[in-house]
Amino acid sequence: MDRAMRRWFGCLVLAPLLAPMPSALAQAQFPFEQEMMLDVKPLPGSKRVPMLEILPDGRAIIDLWCRSGDGRAEVTGDTIKLTLGPMREESCTPERSERDEDLAPALEQVGQWRIEDDILVLIGPTELRYRLSTH
Repeated sequence: MDRAMRRWFGCLVLAPLLAPMPSALAQAQFPFEQEMMLDVKPLPGSKRVPMLEILPDGRAIIDLWCRSGDGRAEVTGDTIKLTLGPMREESCTPERSERDEDLAPALEQVGQWRIEDDILVLIGPTELRYRLSTH
């Protein structure tokens, strides 16, 4: 084989290796503007489950077990920082109130995120799993 043919053949062999990764293999995009529900069952006697929605401008809409309010979210690459703002409390059982006391600081301690199928995993001392809304 002459030199030109070998170079052309080499380009054909190397081209797929140098091409950008297919989007399926690239890191998932953060699910902005999607309602996400904490991947847990409601407590007995209630249909409420904590929810989270993060907007591209950094605003976060946060519903805990009892309390609701706005917060801030900074998403850069695979890092995330959540800050809860003032929360208003609705009527609440002691058990749900106690769960809020655990969930609020857990949200503020997350530092990274990843997507697993239709779950947003918030990674911190406590791993929180939020199911992406399908509606």
